[in-house]
Amino acid sequence: MKQTYETAEGCLRTNYYGTKQVTEALIPLLLQSDSTRIVNVSSALGQLKFLSHERANRVLSDIDSLTEEKIDEVIKEFLEDAKEDLLETKGWPINSSAYVVSKVAVNSYTRILAKKLPNIIINAVNPGFVKTCLSHNYGQFTVEEGATGPVMLALVPDSRPSGLFYNQIEVLTF
Repeated sequence: MKQTYETAEGCLRTNYYGTKQVTEALIPLLLQSDSTRIVNVSSALGQLKFLSHERANRVLSDIDSLTEEKIDEVIKEFLEDAKEDLLETKGWPINSSAYVVSKVAVNSYTRILAKKLPNIIINAVNPGFVKTCLSHNYGQFTVEEGATGPVMLALVPDSRPSGLFYNQIEVLTF
């Protein structure tokens, strides 16, 4: 699939910036609850092992110094390379590059947010390849099966860990 600047920008605007903007708009309301959950929908492709760009991978894997600004810098660099048609040359993923970058960004944002808001349980989840209109019903899982992980994370006990990435109901590495 040929990645254009326009499709890359649209993908990142929806998957990462959309998630971030909705979350930030709702945080003041969520903080009024004693038992709050944020569940970010991600993808197995959001794992750092699929981000072949060495510098971006290094920046996003350094959880101790990771910031939203650093995520934004990685995205800006990716979009600049997309605009110049240099994604492959610069070492970005070849297939579904914007999708991979957007979901790695969502996972990174989840980790930052979990550290920033310790009173809220915040996790990311890959629901799996679900049979929906988006997948042209080619998915492996029904909508109900795909909802298992997100629903589980929305209902976890208050003592459950935060800042993790799940593949349905199993913890994955970032």
